[in-house]
Amino acid sequence: MRKMAVLLSGSGRTLDNFHEHIQAGTLNAEIKVVLSNVADALGLQKARNYGYPAFHAQGSEATNRIIAAHDVDLICLAGYLKLYTPPAHLARSVLNIHPSLVPMFCGAGYYGMAVHRAVHARGLKVSGCTVHFANEVYDEGPIIVQKCVQLEDGDQPEDIAAKVFAVECWAYPEAINLVAAKGEGYWWP
Repeated sequence: MRKMAVLLSGSGRTLDNFHEHIQAGTLNAEIKVVLSNVADALGLQKARNYGYPAFHAQGSEATNRIIAAHDVDLICLAGYLKLYTPPAHLARSVLNIHPSLVPMFCGAGYYGMAVHRAVHARGLKVSGCTVHFANEVYDEGPIIVQKCVQLEDGDQPEDIAAKVFAVECWAYPEAINLVAAKGEGYWWP
């Protein structure tokens, strides 16, 4: 079972998803701590309501001090909108989910609705999500899971976002379970 720190910047929808999967027994993990770089992030309040320790921390150094006080072996970025540098012993234990099929529409500036607007503007017929290990470059770590969604001609960016989030809700727990089963070394050289 993986012991997770969840880093978020906003509403905590992915935290909700993790919590629901843990409660249902479909995610082989436990949440040890939740952190946000945004002091009033709704996700922090949700974490407290679930009973998870929840903290505001600015920057990687402050975040890592809090993580060090908890028994964590996996860090999950869940809508965390800052480039994060983990402590050395967890450098290959940071997961991220991106709302596109990496390597498309990824990197600096591509997050949230910016991704879905770009997919719409390009007229793509498929989109999806990618769960990958995070490194020091946005969206470039080894890929663990990708899920596709079919797009319709009339889909607007909001429709694309909803379809992608629906598959994110399964892809991220699947990726965490794969890492729990196979270990980080399976993906990293």
